Amino acid sequence: MPPRVTVIVHGPDVRGSFAECLAGVLRQLPPPGHGENGARGERGEPAGHGGHTGHGEPAGHGGHTGHGRDAGRAADAEVVVVPTDAEAREATARAVARDGRLLVVEVPEGTSEAEARVAGARRAGGEWLQFVAGGDRLPAGSLRALTGAIQLCSVPAGRHRAEVILLNHTRSTWSTEGIPSPDGPLLDKAGHSPLPLVTFPGLLRLAPLLGTRLVRASFWRTHQEVLTAGNALYTAYALLLLADRVACSDQIALDARTQRAVTLPPPAASGPEGRVEPYVAAYRLLEPSPATEPLRRTLYDLMTEDWLHVIAREQRGENRAFFFAAAEAARACKPEGHRAPEGVDGVRQKLLEAGSYERYVRLAEFNDRRRHWRALARKQKSALGRKVRAHRGRAARKAPLDPELAVFTAYWNRGVTCNPGAIAAKLAEIAPHIKPVWVSGRARVPLLPPGTDHVVPGTPRYQEAMGRATYLVNNVNFPTSWEKRPGQVHLQTHHGTPLKRMGLDQMPYPAAAHGLDFRQLLRRVDKWDYSLTSNRHSTLMWRHAYPSGYTELEHGYPRNDVYYTAGPELVRAVRTRLGIAPGTRAVLYAPTHRDYESEWHPRLDLALLAERLGPETVLLVRGHYFYSSAPSELAGLRATRRVLDVSAYEPVEELALAADALVTDYSSLMFDYAHLDRPIVIYADDWQVYQATRGVYFDLLERPPGAVARTEDELAEILAGDAWRDPAARAARTAFRERFCAFDDGRAAERVVRHVFLGTPDAELPPVLPLSERTPAPTPEEAVSA
Repeated sequence: MPPRVTVIVHGPDVRGSFAECLAGVLRQLPPPGHGENGARGERGEPAGHGGHTGHGEPAGHGGHTGHGRDAGRAADAEVVVVPTDAEAREATARAVARDGRLLVVEVPEGTSEAEARVAGARRAGGEWLQFVAGGDRLPAGSLRALTGAIQLCSVPAGRHRAEVILLNHTRSTWSTEGIPSPDGPLLDKAGHSPLPLVTFPGLLRLAPLLGTRLVRASFWRTHQEVLTAGNALYTAYALLLLADRVACSDQIALDARTQRAVTLPPPAASGPEGRVEPYVAAYRLLEPSPATEPLRRTLYDLMTEDWLHVIAREQRGENRAFFFAAAEAARACKPEGHRAPEGVDGVRQKLLEAGSYERYVRLAEFNDRRRHWRALARKQKSALGRKVRAHRGRAARKAPLDPELAVFTAYWNRGVTCNPGAIAAKLAEIAPHIKPVWVSGRARVPLLPPGTDHVVPGTPRYQEAMGRATYLVNNVNFPTSWEKRPGQVHLQTHHGTPLKRMGLDQMPYPAAAHGLDFRQLLRRVDKWDYSLTSNRHSTLMWRHAYPSGYTELEHGYPRNDVYYTAGPELVRAVRTRLGIAPGTRAVLYAPTHRDYESEWHPRLDLALLAERLGPETVLLVRGHYFYSSAPSELAGLRATRRVLDVSAYEPVEELALAADALVTDYSSLMFDYAHLDRPIVIYADDWQVYQATRGVYFDLLERPPGAVARTEDELAEILAGDAWRDPAARAARTAFRERFCAFDDGRAAERVVRHVFLGTPDAELPPVLPLSERTPAPTPEEAVSA
């Protein structure tokens, strides 16, 4: 079976970068000999290529490090290398000596990169092609990301297919590593479904990096002559303009490297032939017509912006030739009726079109002076603010710690909720002498419970509280800038049982690790005194996700106490608030956050599902809090009262009490809801993609908490019939509860308060009640009859 992807590494060596690029690729391939015997077949693919899926736990679980599912997934890729100079050939020879599976294509010295791409594509056996210049790198996990993106953007047979998949990237320089690109939100907004470029012309504004375009091999070969008629910049745009449909994924497929300019020979790409002509050639692929007008206008604005950026980077007087070449091209390509952008950008574009170089220089010099004075004013204001805050912080840290002051916060200052909220409530009950103060974002202050003492980050009172409190409680991390004092006690409560990889375990997964600074993370973790867990699984996973010297507290999650202490009155009250009639089945649908989506979109046709389940079922739909600022897509369904948007309802524990069943994908809510011993259905339509991009600690589909659906039809059948609560579902839930419901028994908050705040020895704490002796809160049906 041919590989899904062929990665074509090509070009000359750039100060040793070719060897680094190949090393990054080799690190992601299964070890030589993995599979049958590691030997190459007729085309050079590893034996067993494309079929191995692996067994056992993922890497990081119990010490296993690379021969399970994740490693097998990388076997979906083959690597073709086309070195075009002596240094690149030497680097290739060394790489082949380490791993003979690399497929090497010999080309003459000085072969152009466009010709190298042709040679590499001719040798490739994959369904999809990725062209990687030898000066760039493939970040860790990128081969896995490529196959994940292909699956994510796949469509059923008979429907329109994407010919190009647009991917995300990072950037690195000689002094920085892995800087996130700004392309993610645009990729997410476009979505995974194949679409004509004309319906989303803004995609032309994605960074024109050829390595971020995953190209269907058959499409490349059909259009190869046109696609190779220019440099990589031209080809990056030509792929989009020639494709019938494109798809998008926020998977990180490339680390684009920029060398120090003074270490390199003057590149042709900085002249008109490298920066003006490719745009003009790409623009001419669009025949003038009403259908192509949106693309022509977008590309025209984009290329003139880029030319003006090139001009601005050059020293005054050294960019005259480029300016006039760009001006001539702008006049030749300007769409009929085109209007320049508003503001100074529009003025620059008009000056370029007019060829008014002297006026452009005078405008640039004026703007330089204005930026200088504005930057100076901002710098002085910022410096003064830092001095004032530092003075207040020093004053607070010099004052004695207040043994009766505790600072609480949750979910990045979102309010009184989760484990910190439950701990604060129990603190008021059994240790009322300790005063809680909540950290709240300014916009969230009106949502705090009446009478809540609170501070806003950055204010003098916030600094005083953080400097003087003896106890600090959070379910995420405090800012790195917080300087912990001797004697302060930091309790990390966490906010869920981990299915997905967390902390340092995210490092091999680019989509999950996007933008994370792991050194800074460890500095924050080193401030923890206690790490609270709700089951043994969590304890073990936190140890390697957040390695440090804290004390583990296996006391349970205080937020889950209500699942054992709530009575029928509370269950009835919540359902009444939500407008759920007695006898109506309420199904809570709570999907999790996906790192490859910046906006939440229901993965189900909720209106159709509600219709199929009938009037006796209401769907309670709760989006993840990461998407709380996004407009809801459920507004049109609310009037039916069959689908209720409960994304803003707090606390989520009350929604769980009101629900007869939970439908989720990979949300940690499943572990909490299991305490109620009510049916759970897993809807895992993209499990392989999530597993490959986010990383997981165990295979949920092998050990689920109930019935599993992979499609919308399967989910509807499960909920419309009896499979959601049949004996098989109950048996799966029982095994799941035994594994993950160990420490939560209704008294977790009391154990935490007594141990952390009152210093009670472990032997004197309320013991954890065995699972078999606990009685969960009544079901909605039981609450009605109580």
